[in-house]
Amino acid sequence: MARPIRFNAFQMNTPGHQSPGLWTHPRSDSERYTTPEYWIELAQLLESGGFDAIFLADVLGVYDVYRKSAAPALRHAVQAPLNDPLALVPLIAQATKRLGIGVTAALTYEHPYTFARRMSTLDHLSRGRVGWNIVTGYLDSAARNLGLDRQLGHDERYDLADEYLEVVYKLWEKSWEDGAVVRDRARGVYTDPERVHPINHAGTYYTVPGIHLCEPSPQRTPFLYQAGASPRGMRFAARHAEATFVSAPGKAAVKRYVDSVRAARQAEGRDPQQLLVYAQALVITGATEAEARARLAEYQQYVDIEAALALLSGWTGVDFARHHLDDTIEYIDTDAGRSALASLSTADPERRWTVREAAQFIGLGGRGPLIVGDGAQVADQLEDWLDVTGVDGFNLAYALPLEDMRGVVEHVVPELRRRGRYRTEELDGATLRERLLGAGAGLAPDHPGRQVRIDAPAADLLPTAA
Repeated sequence: MARPIRFNAFQMNTPGHQSPGLWTHPRSDSERYTTPEYWIELAQLLESGGFDAIFLADVLGVYDVYRKSAAPALRHAVQAPLNDPLALVPLIAQATKRLGIGVTAALTYEHPYTFARRMSTLDHLSRGRVGWNIVTGYLDSAARNLGLDRQLGHDERYDLADEYLEVVYKLWEKSWEDGAVVRDRARGVYTDPERVHPINHAGTYYTVPGIHLCEPSPQRTPFLYQAGASPRGMRFAARHAEATFVSAPGKAAVKRYVDSVRAARQAEGRDPQQLLVYAQALVITGATEAEARARLAEYQQYVDIEAALALLSGWTGVDFARHHLDDTIEYIDTDAGRSALASLSTADPERRWTVREAAQFIGLGGRGPLIVGDGAQVADQLEDWLDVTGVDGFNLAYALPLEDMRGVVEHVVPELRRRGRYRTEELDGATLRERLLGAGAGLAPDHPGRQVRIDAPAADLLPTAA
């Protein structure tokens, strides 16, 4: 039986995500991002189309590498203004029954103790439908606004991340035993203190002696996403992630990533087939091929080159204002985002991208491919991508958020279902992990979050009566 194709909707709490300039399109309603009605309409549309999740990107800084200024990003709405994605979780959860809600949160700049409580709260409020996209950050502007001269080096950020995960695993998985919450009205005992344990963590980056403040949520640990593409990032993903993402314009580059991350997963002693891989893509579709092609041509008129270069400069740490638009791009190793330029240069080793070509390409949907056609033609292309590369599904970007998602729901999803290539079961009440992995609500037994240990014995939390 052919594997089903999965969809996430790649969104951001901002008027301009990864199609710089498209907010100016007359049919764009992305300025509604500040309203609850916008997110409710989008979430209910995605749920009606059987999407796995809405996946909310985030950054904690502004794109100020291009021309060494934040002005281009502000002028062109390049992921600014930008609201907090975590605040959307209760709103979306209340409006839907099955849709997963993946949120990006940079661990580099928030203490794990407070973050663990926030995610447990959201897992409770969503009844176990929240996921965490683990990122270490890549913008120096974020580091400066949080009291640092600049961000940590690329590999050191992952060293810190490993310890951060150790701390939150201890809080989520080990601080409260199953059955610690007894809610015994007759005895007046809500929680058995002997079954709640301080984690006594003292490490290189963090000291957290106490207990987790939340009782165990439906998943305990939120479903874990990660998108590291560097060797260090890939090892991190192989160890911790339950789903990962890749952004590259060609099948060969995506297949290399899939093969590499599954091999890294195998080296970690974990089942490589239990790691879901989503490839980024922008689907532009319509009732006919002509309609889809016309929509693509229309979208291309609104791509803003300066806005795209502001975005690409932020991703890579390279100020493309220093280069002529017809200069060729070569792979440059920086401490910002190592994968952004590499994804272009390795997608087609024979091609030399110019600055202009790279800007035009990422101007519609970021670094993934454009997939254009009617429902059947798009389904053909998606099937080919899935079968050739080994991915499990697609993280769907957009030019116009509601319009493009509606096109997929109305034209592509029915065709995939007709072919038996789309999930049809509806599991009301299931957690995100249960729906995506087909197992239990908690982490798999071989996951490092289940293996973590509290070293010191727990102390009594309350004095014992004489």
